[in-house]
Amino acid sequence: MLDELAIGRADGRYMKLLKQLAKIDVLVIDDWGLAVLDDAHRRDLLEVLDDRHGSGSTIVTSQLPIEHWHAAIGDTTLADAILDRLVHNAHQLNLKGDSLRKKRANLTSSASPE
Repeated sequence: MLDELAIGRADGRYMKLLKQLAKIDVLVIDDWGLAVLDDAHRRDLLEVLDDRHGSGSTIVTSQLPIEHWHAAIGDTTLADAILDRLVHNAHQLNLKGDSLRKKRANLTSSASPE
C-alpha cells in the first residue's frame, strides 16, 4: 500500500488512491513492523489513517509487540500521531503459541511418497 502511494504521488494518482483507501470498510495491514518506515511512508500512513479515522476499521497484524511499534515507525512526532490513530479505541488480541504455519509444515513434512 505504501509503495503504491509513492508511485501514485509520482504519476498523479495519489489523491485518488487516498480517497479509495478512505472508503474501504476494513483495511488490513499485515506483518506490521517488519522494517522501519522511511519518512515518505510514515507521512503516507498518517494520511491514510487520518482520512479513515472514525469511518472504517483497520486491522493490524504483527509479530512485533506494540511497545516496539514506536521505534519501528522511526520518527517520534509522527509515531505519536500514527499510534494515536491506531491504538486509541483499539481492541488488542495477543495470541500465544506456535505458528499455525509451523504446525501445518510438520503435518506435511513427515509424509513420504511411496
